[in-house]
Amino acid sequence: MIEIEKLTKRFGAMTAVAGLDLAVPRGEVLGFLGPNGAGKTTTMKMVTGFLVPDSGTARICGNDIQTATIAAQRHIGYLPEGAPSYGEMTPRQFLSFIAGVRGLSGEDADRASRTATARTGLSSVLDRPIDTLSKGFRRRVGLAQAILHDPDVLILDEPTDGLDPNQKHAVRELIRTMAPAKAIVISTHLLEEVEAVCTRAVIIDRGRLVADGTPAELAARAPGGRLDDLFRALTTQETVAA
Repeated sequence: MIEIEKLTKRFGAMTAVAGLDLAVPRGEVLGFLGPNGAGKTTTMKMVTGFLVPDSGTARICGNDIQTATIAAQRHIGYLPEGAPSYGEMTPRQFLSFIAGVRGLSGEDADRASRTATARTGLSSVLDRPIDTLSKGFRRRVGLAQAILHDPDVLILDEPTDGLDPNQKHAVRELIRTMAPAKAIVISTHLLEEVEAVCTRAVIIDRGRLVADGTPAELAARAPGGRLDDLFRALTTQETVAA
C-alpha cells in the first residue's frame, strides 16, 4: 500500500531525510517515531506529494507520488501537522467542501460527511466556525476530512494532539476499527499510543531508520524492557533536521 524507496530530502547543507526505505502493507498500523527534527514530517510531506524529494520516491497503491500524483493522492487521507483548515468555515461547510474536492456530490457527499462526523464526534459543533473551536475539536475536524473519502491509506501526524483522555481513547478505537482495510501511518510523540494501537513501529533519527519491529520486539531490545528506554538510547536530542 505504501512503498518508500531511497527517499532523500536536503535543505541546503542539512539532510532532513537520508535514503529512507520503508513499506507498509494493508492491515498494518505503523507508529512513526523520532525526536523533534528527526525528519518525520518531511517524510510525510514527500509521501503525500506536498514536498518534492531530491531523490528516491514513494508509491501509494502502486502509483508513483511524483509521476502519478493525483492518482496516488486519491488513495490517501492526510492529517497534517496542526490540522490546517479554513477557520471561517463551520465543520459542516468544511467537510462539504472537502467532499467536493474528493469528487463526491449529492447523496454520496452527504453520506460521507455524516459518517465522518459521527466517527469523530463532531455533531455538537457542526455549525460553529472552526476558529472558535478548541484545539481538540479542530484536531477532530482534521481527522474527519482525512477519513471522509474512505481512503486506502491514512497518514496521520499527531492524530490525538490536544485531545482529552476520553477523546484519545475514541480516536484509537476508530483507528483499530479502520485498520484491517487500510495501511495507516501515525507520527506521534506518545509512546503509549504506539503500544496501544500500532502493530509495528519504526524509529528514525537524523533522517535515517534506526529501529523497526513490533512495539513488543522493540521494547525487548531495551535494557529495561520499555519502548521509551530504547527510544532514548537510539535517538539524540541534538537533531536539527526538519
